Amino acid sequence: MDSKSLEMLEFPKVREIIAGYTSFPASRDLALKLQPASDFKKITLWLKQCAEARHMQAMEPDIQVGELSDLRESAGLAARGKILEPQTLATIARTLTDIRLLRSKLNSLSNEYPLIWDIAQNITDLRVLEKEINSCITPEGELSDSASQELQALRHQIQSRRQQLMTRLEDLIRSPRGQKIIQEPIVTQREGRYVIPVKIESKKELQGIIHDVSNTGATVFIEPWEAIEQGNELRELINEEKREIERIMRRLSADVGVHEAEIVGNIALASEIDLIFAKAKYARRAQANEAKIVPFTGVENQPVLRLRDARHPLLGNRAVPLSVEIGNDFTVLVITGPNTGGKTVALKTIGLLSLMTLAGLPIPAHEESVIPVFDGIYVDIGDEQSIEQTLSTFSWHITNISRIVKSSTQESMVLLDELGTSTDPAEGSALARAILLNFLSKSTMTVATTHLGDLKAFAYVTSGLQNASLDFNPVTFAPTYRLSVGLPGGSNALETASRLGLDPKIINDARGMLSTGTLEVESLIVSLNEERDKAQSLAKKLADEHIQAEQLRKELEKGLHDLKAREKSIIQETRDKVVTEASELQRELKQVSTELRKQKTRETIENTRKVLSNVHERLKSDTWQSQTAPEEPTPPDETVSPGDTVWIKDANIEAKVIQINEESNEIEVQAGQTHIKLGLEGVEKIITPRSGEPRRFVPVIKPEPKVVPSELLLLGKRAEEVERLLISYLDDAVMANLRQVRIVHGSGTGVLRQIVREILSTHPLVKGFRPGER
Repeated sequence: MDSKSLEMLEFPKVREIIAGYTSFPASRDLALKLQPASDFKKITLWLKQCAEARHMQAMEPDIQVGELSDLRESAGLAARGKILEPQTLATIARTLTDIRLLRSKLNSLSNEYPLIWDIAQNITDLRVLEKEINSCITPEGELSDSASQELQALRHQIQSRRQQLMTRLEDLIRSPRGQKIIQEPIVTQREGRYVIPVKIESKKELQGIIHDVSNTGATVFIEPWEAIEQGNELRELINEEKREIERIMRRLSADVGVHEAEIVGNIALASEIDLIFAKAKYARRAQANEAKIVPFTGVENQPVLRLRDARHPLLGNRAVPLSVEIGNDFTVLVITGPNTGGKTVALKTIGLLSLMTLAGLPIPAHEESVIPVFDGIYVDIGDEQSIEQTLSTFSWHITNISRIVKSSTQESMVLLDELGTSTDPAEGSALARAILLNFLSKSTMTVATTHLGDLKAFAYVTSGLQNASLDFNPVTFAPTYRLSVGLPGGSNALETASRLGLDPKIINDARGMLSTGTLEVESLIVSLNEERDKAQSLAKKLADEHIQAEQLRKELEKGLHDLKAREKSIIQETRDKVVTEASELQRELKQVSTELRKQKTRETIENTRKVLSNVHERLKSDTWQSQTAPEEPTPPDETVSPGDTVWIKDANIEAKVIQINEESNEIEVQAGQTHIKLGLEGVEKIITPRSGEPRRFVPVIKPEPKVVPSELLLLGKRAEEVERLLISYLDDAVMANLRQVRIVHGSGTGVLRQIVREILSTHPLVKGFRPGER
């Protein structure tokens, strides 16, 4: 991307904002080096990673990269043979552990957040190095005694020698001789040697080496002769300890140096993850979303830039939301409007949000915003007059625009502020029109701001160009900073000057110098804006009514759905009741049949026939039907006409007839504010009976009769099956009111024939039987 454009659009300030959300120096460096890209796949990946991080922070707020240390410099020093300090080694071990634990947490969420895991899975496990350092260095950064056996032995000896030396010196201090000569009863150190403070006048009374004199000169610090040998032994042990410490530190530092590449790589991966988290944190704070991006796919398929409710990221909540769409009917947008009305802010908002999206950043705009993947964004904003190059304001602009004309392509975006100004208005206007035509001929998406009235008319009559304006209050003439596409804006220079405190007499004199045409144009612009506001207000009202009507339609549909579900439930309950009743009747029949087989007497048979007769009556009775009144048919001579009130059967609601289509047999009715089309058979005309009572619609549900064949085939059946099948069949035949049936058993060995005849001869419901005809 063009570096000058990044500066003019203040992209470096956005980098600093993102850097403020990072957790450690390495990720902050990444944020400060953010660059927009023109690779569709790369930008898509960045935006998806950010979306994943936003979701992760909402669902797993405890997962953070944390305040890691930047190990790159330390690892580099170790790789070059430098010996690192214990504190530095402790920091390295702690940071490597934090990064490893981060990887472990992200691994557990890899299915939910695969894109972030794709980065984290490349983190190298350096647990062996962590363990090696932690076995020698304490978390506080001190070398532990257990770092080596030699070190442990040396420190034990040092402690023993020091204790012996201290005991000898303390004995000397407590002795009668010592009490006379010491300045203070303490043992202290000078130049690494243990000494006692002696009065200056008594220094000759204690043989030894003077290592120091107090500032007042009243005290000398003497190492007694009897302690020198022990002091030398202690010094030698301490030197051996230092050599052992150096050896251990050199070994640990070398281990770090061997793994420099892995350490630097882990820091880089953790930084990348932290940067993604920083983007997500910014999105939450700024109420930002990832815009959709679209690639350029050829001359015939020009993508659309669409911003909805977009705010300038550096203005926060003070920014007035901006909505604009470029690329469908036009590729060049000319913005006009009042002075100090926000034209430059609108221009920068479009450019900066595009840069942010191409850098993989969420933008403070609606999630349905769309940004094309530009190959470059070129900007001419502000007054950067160069004294060194002796360029005037106009010359600087033309030099910059010339560079943009040469560099831009069909896949670029061009932003031009105050095009055609800083020179003669007539020539500036002509030059501005020619520049816009150049970008139009290349289909380069272009946004330009201007005060030149000629450009408003030029944009109006030229295909591919469109006017836009920054609105103002028609009463106070104060800017509203609201962008409206389709209408030019007035400059309102005189009103702005008046609002800013210019002498009213000067304002009136200037207004008198304006031509009638200019005043009429400005008045027309004000009138058009007022009419536009009225149209937008009406459109909003109609949209609200449409939403209400749609809501009512959905409520009616839900009511109809619930009604049908209830109807289905009632039918099912009734069927279940019928099935239960039928099962009970069947059980009674079988019970009676069994009783008859046990006691075949005339009285029992007669009782059985009464029970069966009663069962048949119950099956025919109204108890098997709905207990509500039958539906009254609509009189055939009553036709439905527009204006009639009808009853919608399925919805159980009244409606008014609007029109009838006899060809399609359809009717249109109005229920409340909702219009409904349905078949004529779905409605009934409402007629009030003489009694004045409302009509009732009662569904009647009857059980479906069981189909019983008039013949039972027992061919091939086993003897033990025949009795069960035959008795059940005879019961079903009686229930179906069959007077005569045929039993086919075959000839065979005659066993089935014998069993059938025995059952028929004893069955209470069989009046008689005879052999069948072959």
